[in-house]
Amino acid sequence: MATLLLALAVIFTGLYAGMMLIFQTGIMPGLARLPDEHFVPAMTRINETVPRPLFVTVFLGLMAFPAAALAVPVDGRTDTQRWLLIAGLVCAVVNNLITIAGNIPLNNALAAADSASPAVPASEVRAAFESPWNRLHLIRTLFIIASFALVVSAAL
Repeated sequence: MATLLLALAVIFTGLYAGMMLIFQTGIMPGLARLPDEHFVPAMTRINETVPRPLFVTVFLGLMAFPAAALAVPVDGRTDTQRWLLIAGLVCAVVNNLITIAGNIPLNNALAAADSASPAVPASEVRAAFESPWNRLHLIRTLFIIASFALVVSAAL
């Protein structure tokens, strides 16, 4: 059971780290090239599409599986492996806290501004959203990549 839980921790953390990295290196740079009046609705549509059941499962699983792997007693697990798994879990939790406390409120503000009547100029909406969102996203991406590396290290 412990091996399965650790494998699932690696898989779920890796899936999420990959998604965050793709956003960091491909999606956001691509959206940055759009004019303001296209960026705001495009990002709003992405934010509406991402939180589907599969995403939520991965988002929660990247914390649940390392925690479960820690909870199951394992003969032969070293203190180093345990601490690597704990550190990986802490990084995943920090990633999710940044998402919940930072990125999601920005996403909600973007959606509200996008549907506001009278319309807020897209340049103002983008200026209030893009830089803070990207800064938070970079930080959470670094945390989840660290989490993945730590969980993989614990599994070796």
